[in-house]
Amino acid sequence: MSIENQENYQAPTEIKDLDIVNTYELEEAAKEVVPKGGYGYISGGSGDEFTKKQNIESFNHKGVLPRVLADVENPDLETTILGHKIRAPFIMAPIAAHGLAHETKEAGTAKGVAEFGTIMSISAYSGATFEEIEKGLNGAPRWFQLYMSKDDELNKLIVDEAKKDGATAIILTADATLSGNRETDIRNQFVYPFGMPIVSRYLTGSGENMSLNNIYAQSKQKISPKDVEFLASYSELPIIVKGIQTPEDALIAIRAGAAGIWVSNHGGRQLDGAPGSFDTLKGIAKAVGGEVPVIFDSGVRRGEHIFKAIASGADIVALGRPMLYGLALGGWKGVRSVLEYFETDLRRVMQLAGTQTVEDIKRAKLYDFKK
Repeated sequence: MSIENQENYQAPTEIKDLDIVNTYELEEAAKEVVPKGGYGYISGGSGDEFTKKQNIESFNHKGVLPRVLADVENPDLETTILGHKIRAPFIMAPIAAHGLAHETKEAGTAKGVAEFGTIMSISAYSGATFEEIEKGLNGAPRWFQLYMSKDDELNKLIVDEAKKDGATAIILTADATLSGNRETDIRNQFVYPFGMPIVSRYLTGSGENMSLNNIYAQSKQKISPKDVEFLASYSELPIIVKGIQTPEDALIAIRAGAAGIWVSNHGGRQLDGAPGSFDTLKGIAKAVGGEVPVIFDSGVRRGEHIFKAIASGADIVALGRPMLYGLALGGWKGVRSVLEYFETDLRRVMQLAGTQTVEDIKRAKLYDFKK
């Protein structure tokens, strides 16, 4: 049976602070409050979910070396990225349809992110308008993630709106030119229970009661370096290419004018059988060589994961599913609680690994269990 329509879809409504032991338990708790179709969409991966599992397991291929006599106390997590000073080296990843997790939609996520003090990534597939999201952000920094239309005039219009809204960078998602084989969604006959106001202008319909396959089919499939060049030239904003999983594509993106490389396999939701995102990070970061910032996501569940990603070449890390689980369980306060959990967990790892600052993490050497 397909997911209920907007009138009948009962997203959680509670707003409260959360006591978080770990984000795995957070996921289990969210399963109890989010309707089945919505939870399946948020939590599911593609195919056998091999890549989704590898995203977490790949972190176990490297170890954090404890360092003593390091003269470290109360590590400082503050860092900067593309001109923004942020409280900790992690931001909100762009995810569609936050309204599946909570009635406040992206506005709730935005408020939690802003209250903590980091960057919100707004998805083109948001279920909320720019104006609604701004009420949560209240002037806090935001990037805009674009799924391109086949019509560049519409792309210009959407970019114009994102700039007017205050976006300081454009994230071009390049790894989702069609939907991965998301069997949970197929089994649930999942359709979105509400519209997508930002991209509805190039959809046949508003997005409401549409499947992901249908929505992706109406976006641009042929993504090339020319699209990076076009967006950089037209927007005059930094363009971050998201979905990079090989050094070759990172270099192609930079040559086309990318101002940032986003290492990600879409949380294991696209090509199943691909390696864990963390296993690809070091080689990509080495190829980039510091020319542009490197952002990383997929499988991040602990402070150790953030530490390992930064030690492997990431400048910052983006958080996805755990943020929506926090939203489901506590609204904007739940989102803030998740960010505070990662802050506390990362500070503990930094202390035990003898690293005072984020720059110290970048210089840390990890232990290779594969040796």
